[in-house]
Amino acid sequence: MCQLLGMNANTPTDVMFSFTGLATRAEEHKDGFGIAFFEGHGLRHFVDHHSARHSPLAELVKHYPIKSGNVIAHIRKATQGQVSLENTHPFQRELWGRYWVFAHNGNLVDFHPRLHAAFRPVGQTDSERAFCWLMQELAKAHAAVPSIEELSRTLAELLPQLNRHGTFNMLLSNGQALWAHGSTHLHYLLRKHPFGAVHLKDEDLSVDFAAQTTTQDRVAVVATEPLTRDEPWVAFAPGELKVFVGGAPLPI
Repeated sequence: MCQLLGMNANTPTDVMFSFTGLATRAEEHKDGFGIAFFEGHGLRHFVDHHSARHSPLAELVKHYPIKSGNVIAHIRKATQGQVSLENTHPFQRELWGRYWVFAHNGNLVDFHPRLHAAFRPVGQTDSERAFCWLMQELAKAHAAVPSIEELSRTLAELLPQLNRHGTFNMLLSNGQALWAHGSTHLHYLLRKHPFGAVHLKDEDLSVDFAAQTTTQDRVAVVATEPLTRDEPWVAFAPGELKVFVGGAPLPI
């Protein structure tokens, strides 16, 4: 099973600590990794089809304090599609003049939707097909950029159609919000004042967030499995969709 990591914050924040915990799990999930950072309307997008445990690019990300309000990362254990750069998550597309980024954990069986020319997969994964289909259906449902609330309601109608084909845990962002859908394994955590020391589960590493934050900071972290051992992670219910804005969940 692939591993997902998402971060949404009310102020630009780096994700080095959480990404280090995620990359530790790449010994088993060794078929590539990727990470995308939104900065305003721009996007920093790094992918490598080599394991995050051994990739020089992963080492760069662990030590490069890129600050972002929305981050999506993925380490891959291939199910459909060869191990190659074009099949490495997260994927990106443009819609309504904004970048969209998507990562998926799971396996969709017999999912071959009809796709038009605007959104077509480059690789062979079920994940990229699902992303293209979602972008196509969002474009069909809204003539112009809708509100986050409208987008969330449309996604809530579309995602059950993907669930019917198998396991569909996903992260999606356009830089304004982070949408997370849990089909089987997905957890989230809300960090806010008072901050304290936190320890990774899979690595002998800790950080004191109190020394790096203000009383106004809020951060939401989403991961396939909890990354830390001393924080109150919450499991998604099967089929649950959440949207995070400014480091907090919005009602859908």
